[in-house]
Amino acid sequence: MLKHLLLIPLLGITIAGKAQIKYPTPQESDYSIKDFTFESGEKLPELRIHCITVGKQHKDANGRTDNAVLIMHGTTGDSKGLIGIPRFSNTLFAPGAPLDANKYYIVFIDGIGHGKSSKPSDGLHMKFPKYTYNDMVKAQYLLVTQHLGINHLRLVMGTSMGAMHTWVWGYTYPDFMDALLPLASNPVEIAGRNRMMRKLAIDLIENDPTWMGGEYKTQPKDGLLGATACLLFMGSSPLQMQKAAPTREQEDALLARTEERYYKLLDANDVIYAFDASRYYNPTPHLEQIKAPLFAINSADDVINPPELGLMEKEIRKVAKGRYILLPLTDRTSGHGTHSNPTIWGNYLEELMAISAKK
Repeated sequence: MLKHLLLIPLLGITIAGKAQIKYPTPQESDYSIKDFTFESGEKLPELRIHCITVGKQHKDANGRTDNAVLIMHGTTGDSKGLIGIPRFSNTLFAPGAPLDANKYYIVFIDGIGHGKSSKPSDGLHMKFPKYTYNDMVKAQYLLVTQHLGINHLRLVMGTSMGAMHTWVWGYTYPDFMDALLPLASNPVEIAGRNRMMRKLAIDLIENDPTWMGGEYKTQPKDGLLGATACLLFMGSSPLQMQKAAPTREQEDALLARTEERYYKLLDANDVIYAFDASRYYNPTPHLEQIKAPLFAINSADDVINPPELGLMEKEIRKVAKGRYILLPLTDRTSGHGTHSNPTIWGNYLEELMAISAKK
């Protein structure tokens, strides 16, 4: 076990240890959106979106929210999993930290299909509407504005899938935020090995005979094992895995715990929907619409967003106030999971908050 937590990322899932909370107590609530229409044209009579807030909202003399920060989680994860990483939450929200929760109003949202928000495993199974990232951002916006009464965001940020949502927020609601911080993403269509990984995970589940078209009585274990295997190798860090399990015995024990954990956390249909939700994601044609300062942060050892593709260098030029930051491989980075370690990139967040502050 690493000193603070053991990062075994399934893009959005992090297995974290417990630590004393050094910020105001989080508050949970739900928002029900009536007759929500999805990009596909499908509808739900009621879409439930769950959120966790930390701190208190503040409005200036003109009634404009001036301290709200939206943070979005990764694929198959949820808000509780992200806020439950001590190295993430205590580093960011403690007194004097970059997002001191005594000063800022922190908002976490469980995306559609994740956490305590409406999802296929609630009962509709494969009849659940085929949601997309655009649907997820639309629902987030409705929760932020109608449920929480926020009319402006100081910062929009997210990890992995949440980072991709950050790009979508930037061009869909360009005047709604002061700053954007996508962590571990690329602002391009999901293709190449990235899409292959996602499609393979879906195929492995659907090809398990026990999946039964999504009407399984118990989780299709072989399918889930295959799906998590390819995702584990894509999302993990060889260096950190070697440090966590330097012997065969330790590795076998760690893998057994990891598999058991995933079986308890994941639902096969939810996984299928979560990975297919990225199918229409493609900020490239819209990047010039982003107005707020944006720092895009990736790590050199991220196999999901490998720097050798050269995608970010090309696309960031289209963002008027955009900057690309590539974190070098060190003994502290953890591949894709570096997105949840602000002890590495927190200084860039502070810089972004400073340059985007209203004078």
